[in-house]
Amino acid sequence: MIGKRTLILLGAGAAASLGAALLLRPEGEVQGVITPGALAFPGLAPRLAQAQRLEIRRGGQSTTLLRQGDTWAIAETHGYPARPERVRETLTGLTELRLAEERSADPAQWSRLGVEDPAAPNSTATLLRLLDAQGNAIAEAILGRRRMRTQGNQPESIYFRRPGESRAWLAEGRLGADADPSLWLNRDLSSLAPARLRRVEIARTGAPPLVLARAGEVDAPLDIITPEDAPVADRIALDEVGRAFDALSFIEVRPAAAIPGEALGEARFHYTDDVTITVAPHREGELFWVRLRAEGGAEAQALEARFQGWAFQLGLWKEKAMIPRIEDLAVA
Repeated sequence: MIGKRTLILLGAGAAASLGAALLLRPEGEVQGVITPGALAFPGLAPRLAQAQRLEIRRGGQSTTLLRQGDTWAIAETHGYPARPERVRETLTGLTELRLAEERSADPAQWSRLGVEDPAAPNSTATLLRLLDAQGNAIAEAILGRRRMRTQGNQPESIYFRRPGESRAWLAEGRLGADADPSLWLNRDLSSLAPARLRRVEIARTGAPPLVLARAGEVDAPLDIITPEDAPVADRIALDEVGRAFDALSFIEVRPAAAIPGEALGEARFHYTDDVTITVAPHREGELFWVRLRAEGGAEAQALEARFQGWAFQLGLWKEKAMIPRIEDLAVA
């Protein structure tokens, strides 16, 4: 049996939830009258400081972003940081979304707008929920189809509906809400120009030590220094080593401790401006994984902040650039 105190607490909680819901509705909407251009979620901007979780669901895909201080982490990719500009675009878009006109209140018509129940079979609707630390909803929206504009200088628009409400709206504004977690990843790892590479020390398991370096001239080509009796080098293969960390991006990411496959050894890449990168590569079948560590000055520290604690899957071709054998660098 529910006691009087419990009823009071439940009533207070319901009232608070209703108050929050009304706060985030345009003035006059409850009476069925709105001013064109009214914010879809008035009062949301100052409440973003309370936001701790952003959930986006569509069909079988979902993305969950968790706030960690000044950054947001992607739960589906082991907590790897989300692209800050994407998070900013979504949160800003939510606060700036403006109602343009009321659309159908008939549930039978919602699928045409893409705002049907997101949990329904074959639904194309996207459910977006912004939550605080206690799991309370700050803002919720069912996002539907975008309406294309045929004339220039026209704002983007999208159909949307609030969960549990019977009215759908056409709203103006740019609101990116991708349910695919891979689209939130910043895959860029480094952009170190090949000309900056001065020396590479390679210790591959089961192979003799290999050292590559440039002569004293700044624009000297990369050459095999050790072993001294090395075969004639393939310039293209050496150039690939030089480009190892130029426009480098990853395919997948996981915690460093969970790096799969067999360890292949270690390589150290020495760059100008006090940047040294150590590569610990692994091979798992046709997959190439690396752990990276950067040492040196401010630039190296920024790279280390990106590398630390993670293992990255790279393209298989990067194996010969980062941990080559002597035969990989010789003219065939």
